[in-house]
Amino acid sequence: MKARYKYRIYPNDEQKIKLAQLFGCCRYVWNQALAHCHKLYLKKEKKTSNNDLQKLFITQAKRTTLWLKEVASTPLQQSLNDLDVAYKNFFDSLSGKRKRPKLKAPKFKSIKSRQSARFMGNNFKVGQHKIELTKVGKIKIVLSRPLPSKPSSATIIKDAANRYFVSFVVETNAEPLEPNGQLIGVDLGITTFATLSNGEKIEAPKPIQKNLKKLSRFQRSLSRCQKGSNRREKARLRVAKLHAKIKEVREYFLHKLSIRLIRENQTVILEDLNVSGMIKNRKLSRAISDLGWRTFRTMLEYKANKYGREFQVINRWEPTSQKCSHCGFNGGKKELGIREWICLNCGTLHDRDVNAALNILSAGNAILKPIAEPVLTSVIIKQETTCSILNTPIQLNLFQEVAGGQSDTIKRTSRRRKSARKKAADFNEMSTHHESIRQLNLFD
Repeated sequence: MKARYKYRIYPNDEQKIKLAQLFGCCRYVWNQALAHCHKLYLKKEKKTSNNDLQKLFITQAKRTTLWLKEVASTPLQQSLNDLDVAYKNFFDSLSGKRKRPKLKAPKFKSIKSRQSARFMGNNFKVGQHKIELTKVGKIKIVLSRPLPSKPSSATIIKDAANRYFVSFVVETNAEPLEPNGQLIGVDLGITTFATLSNGEKIEAPKPIQKNLKKLSRFQRSLSRCQKGSNRREKARLRVAKLHAKIKEVREYFLHKLSIRLIRENQTVILEDLNVSGMIKNRKLSRAISDLGWRTFRTMLEYKANKYGREFQVINRWEPTSQKCSHCGFNGGKKELGIREWICLNCGTLHDRDVNAALNILSAGNAILKPIAEPVLTSVIIKQETTCSILNTPIQLNLFQEVAGGQSDTIKRTSRRRKSARKKAADFNEMSTHHESIRQLNLFD
């Protein structure tokens, strides 16, 4: 299985200039090829193949644009390969071959956004303290953890906070843990990030909420600066560094929690949430984005594959917050402000989040087990529910009222049936009488 290993690099001033030139060439090639494809689209012509784009915007362009020769050719080729993959995913999304949500067409790259360039094959060499790149030189690297194998590619990244990273793609082997048979259901929420089926509640750091005042102050200062000035660049850098800090705090928390759940449990069951749809709610969008639900699910998925664990996702339409985890009674939809409720069927007091986590666990367990076992479980639950109903005096009155109403309906139905049978018998008797009279008249 393939994995990415990301490290921090520290280029000197001369190497920063060379990397900026490399990023600019990759961006230029991408934008020129994308503009060419747009012109063909407006003329209703077929898109140029990737090989033709390589010849047109790299091989032939180097004859007139001489500064393209000053950088390595492999990152330029990989830039056009990425454009071809982006177009392929876009067309597959329109035709329905790609089952994920529909994608938008590729966009032009800007100098203000994240910059990247990818080296392949023999264009880079990794040492103990430095990485050597073609036509860039040896850059200082901090290998915080050893590489498991020789990397197949190295992507140089410059983020908005002017930090440099290198991301390697390596081939790794699975590291299965010893099975322990533990199952856990996880309910994700806004007030509490995660509630486990064993009753444990885990709070999120919520870095945006904690740094909201500072972030607002930095953004106001940025908006007041004149565009193109040095003060504006310094203000932009302050905002970018604060956003980078917020992202790192959130990712550290998610990595720590996901690896803990994977190591302690054999099966982790999660609810499928429509995060992209929930973010459209303007009252909850900031709080949901601050938690990182989708990132947490992605971490659980790939870590379960790496360590030989099982990861299960139940249907998003499962009424986990409405159903009683003790008797299975569905009490209907409840407002977000209601954190505790009493089941009308069995009288059990529920914590909203713990009850949802237990329902997620039972729903995921029903998928994993054979079909016959949930049927027997449902019979036992019904028997326990009947006993609990009879032992609860408040619910007994409700049961008697419902039963009384049902008995009145049964009595009315039986009376109607008796009258209908009586009318039918009278009609048959009268028909027989008339038939006998008609036979006597024939004999006379």
